[in-house]
Amino acid sequence: MKTSRKLLSRAVLTGLGILYQAGAAFAQDSAPLTIEEILITADFRSSADLDIASSVTVMTDERIASRGAQHIEELVNAIPNVNYSAGSNRARFFQIRGIGERSQFVAPINPSVGVLIDNVDFSGAGTIATTMDIEQVEVLRGPQGTRYGANALAGLINIRSKAAAEEFDAGLKLGIADYNSSTVSAFVNGALTSSVNGRVAIEQHSSDGFYSNDFLGTSDNNARDELSARAKLAIEVTESWQLDLTLSHVDMDNGYDSFSLDNTRTTLSDEPGFDRQQSTLFAATSSWALAAADVEFIVGLAESDLDYGYDEDWAFDGIHPFGYNSTDRYVRERDTHSFELRALSNDSSRLFADSTQWLVGLYTLSSDETLRRDYTYLDAPFFSDFAFDTLAVYAQLDTQLTDQLTLETGLRLESREANYADSDTAAFAPDENFWGGRIALKYALNNNTLAYASIARGYKAGGFNTDGTLAPELRSFGEESLIETELGIKSSLFDNTLSLKAAVFHDARRDQQVKSSTGKLRDDGSTEFIDYLGNAAEGTNRGLEVEAQWLATSQLSFTASAGLLDATFDRFINSEQQDLAGRDQAHAPNYMAHIGADYAVGRWSLSASVDAKDGFYFSDSHNIKSDAFELLNLSLRYDADRWSAQLWARNLSNQDVAVRGFFFGAFGNDPRKDYAPEPYLQFGEPRLIGVNLEFAL
Repeated sequence: MKTSRKLLSRAVLTGLGILYQAGAAFAQDSAPLTIEEILITADFRSSADLDIASSVTVMTDERIASRGAQHIEELVNAIPNVNYSAGSNRARFFQIRGIGERSQFVAPINPSVGVLIDNVDFSGAGTIATTMDIEQVEVLRGPQGTRYGANALAGLINIRSKAAAEEFDAGLKLGIADYNSSTVSAFVNGALTSSVNGRVAIEQHSSDGFYSNDFLGTSDNNARDELSARAKLAIEVTESWQLDLTLSHVDMDNGYDSFSLDNTRTTLSDEPGFDRQQSTLFAATSSWALAAADVEFIVGLAESDLDYGYDEDWAFDGIHPFGYNSTDRYVRERDTHSFELRALSNDSSRLFADSTQWLVGLYTLSSDETLRRDYTYLDAPFFSDFAFDTLAVYAQLDTQLTDQLTLETGLRLESREANYADSDTAAFAPDENFWGGRIALKYALNNNTLAYASIARGYKAGGFNTDGTLAPELRSFGEESLIETELGIKSSLFDNTLSLKAAVFHDARRDQQVKSSTGKLRDDGSTEFIDYLGNAAEGTNRGLEVEAQWLATSQLSFTASAGLLDATFDRFINSEQQDLAGRDQAHAPNYMAHIGADYAVGRWSLSASVDAKDGFYFSDSHNIKSDAFELLNLSLRYDADRWSAQLWARNLSNQDVAVRGFFFGAFGNDPRKDYAPEPYLQFGEPRLIGVNLEFAL
């Protein structure tokens, strides 16, 4: 594995050297070009990437379209050190730098990776993260201790939809692809009055999925039926008061039949499952430009119904005399409400001889989640109610020490009250207090190059386990904390035709919350699988992230990125009493890489990219790993005056990519093999080829 990392490091450095030398030559001969400046909106102030002392990746709407992506899971392979876990139809959980949850069943969870959709918190509920009418996806790696607190221990995924604008614009998109996939979407945008702009977008996407069921004789039990709709208003109330409103509804009515006893894409389930999420969100951002400061008030409201179920035996009644028949279903209703008020200094209110920008803020987040579980081996349905209220205050100072050197200091204090009760008479009511923050030094080597060093503390709330017949000492666990140091450099070269970014980081995880699982054989020969969390480990996560973009000519451009990750346990005894000290953490591939090229001539454009990812452990409770892979993606596009056509392909070599894996050491799940222990894999997207037609109305 170390050899692979060394080879990848050398390849990346060699490639960047070639890009640098070639860029110097092209800069003298080619017509004037420039990389479009992208603003990062997830920070307190919208800023250019070159001004942010943090490792950030932005996927623009152009890059999303070139991949034919319908969901954020189809972008992840091109983002350094970001992974996701399945065990469902769509990705719901993400990992950044090897940190993040992989599933949820009975117990409440506290996410390590924040997910914001138009300023509304969907951490731990990323199923609805479609790419319909999305402007850009921003991935901030590392703890966001000042800005986002407990839900962003590992980082943040910020999804921002396209804003309402004054200019009239409307369009229609039609798409078809393999596996009976189809997409229909439309949008309209423009001025409603002299001070109000509006935008409406809607999309319906469907697919049979990538599995067939031999027992039922069907091919759509893992189907996708996804509706997204959004309306936005941008209101200029006065010259100094801007109000932005968003109302969105997403209905993901998807099947779930992805595990086969034979580890193929052919299942035998007689009661296929489902993976549904129906969410309605409302967001409001009110901004005032006052004499003493800029003031923002942000509201995020969401109501979600999440329905997840599966055929536990992955087979049919009668497959074997010693077979069993079991289903499990989890129905959740989740309401979240967040309110944030912050004041930011302007040009007239800087401190310390006009050298220091400041900001202060107050944030509240309330969540209430009810659960009903219907399970074959329960005498009656299981019910629970989990609610928490968070109150946080934060402040940040950005001090210009010299013309080139800036010091950023931020601190966040957070208090959380939680309440849990269930039908098994379990009850918890913990109160916790946290602190996090960040100190960073930024040094401008010149107008186009920034070097930075930072140290940050992130935190994550504790919790409790409620599943199965766990021992009392395994029922609760406490806060996890993380100290991260990061060094980085960002540069725009050759008249802004070549962009280079690199960052190295070191994370020290303490009281690490790790998921373990265990199984117990019931008296009737069936299996009880129990997942639980605990502060059972300490770990070190360190690595490198490199990204480059090069406009070689007016027709040819390149993108490249790589992530190296060494995420290991310093101390951990898992549920099987195995000592995992020194072993890689789950869902933490040692390397990821992406390289892409775009070539345009006349009305035609061709995009090609390769995504590579190392194998990784699926769990901390066993040693089953995925295989490494390299995926080839292509897009050929023709743009006419009022319409365009695109032929796209993902995973052109049709590799079987495992996105979730289980192994039960004491016994398996196949009665035909006397329940012998063996791994079980869920496969992701196979080769997919599609055609899109877009019309400007």
